[in-house]
Amino acid sequence: MRRAAWGGLAIFCLAFIVFEVAKHGGMSWVTAVVFAILPDLTMLIGAGEGGGGRLSPRAVPFYNAAHRAWAPLLLLVGYVFWPIGGVPTWTAGLAWLMHIAADRAFGYGLRERDGSRRVRAVTADR
Repeated sequence: MRRAAWGGLAIFCLAFIVFEVAKHGGMSWVTAVVFAILPDLTMLIGAGEGGGGRLSPRAVPFYNAAHRAWAPLLLLVGYVFWPIGGVPTWTAGLAWLMHIAADRAFGYGLRERDGSRRVRAVTADR
């Protein structure tokens, strides 16, 4: 159930991004693409050190920080209450949140200190 909710959020963000890009174009398109990809670029820190499906332990704090939903949410709230940076800022926050939501929907989450994936205990939905 939780993964479905993340999937719904990812689809909503994607639809909103398409709307904003169609309406404003220009830099909103560029920031949407960049921020949809940017969180995974943290995996390049210490590339080749992890091995076996693990990230480099040096990359873990950056990867986890870039994959927490509070950061793009703060960006979106900041834009709503204090219009910072215009529409590209809004689409950047939406794209970043979409990336995180899509990762969670597909079962990718945060990493442990050693770079391995965090394993969640599976419980029955009630």
